[in-house]
Amino acid sequence: MSRDAAEQFEQVVGPHLDAAYNLARWLAGNDHDAADIAQDACVRAFRFIGGHRGGDGRAWLLAIVRNTAVSWLKKNRPRAVVTLSPEALGEIEDPGGIPGTFLQADAAALRAALDALPLEFREALVLRELEGLAYKEIADITEVPVGTVMSRLARARRQLQLHFARKGGAS
Repeated sequence: MSRDAAEQFEQVVGPHLDAAYNLARWLAGNDHDAADIAQDACVRAFRFIGGHRGGDGRAWLLAIVRNTAVSWLKKNRPRAVVTLSPEALGEIEDPGGIPGTFLQADAAALRAALDALPLEFREALVLRELEGLAYKEIADITEVPVGTVMSRLARARRQLQLHFARKGGAS
């Protein structure tokens, strides 16, 4: 690669390495696999940096991390990647009476609850709540319509609320 490509990589990807690792960590569920996924994603980003045409480098990198994680999970943990059909989404409980604010929980309990979410819900929640991305950016990264992102976020939040309501609140 040329010096220009290396400089472009450093400018586009460098500032977002922590976000890339964080997303990989939440999708993979552990530090070791997250490091592998993040490293593979960075290699891919470096290889294809010439294809980056400006715009948001963070969203571009996180899309690569997300795709790398899904591929890695399909290969190494096929049961971890579950694509939910519209019928399955309809079968997930709607807790109606759960208050709209998150219950307080310690970090370990929250991590366990997040890890229990289906991958599609977890990635949407992590990208929105932990990485602060807009719905449109999440839609671009996950290659789904904005409405689907909003639905996944709502369902993820409801499942977390149900989880903690069943546990009696904070752990």
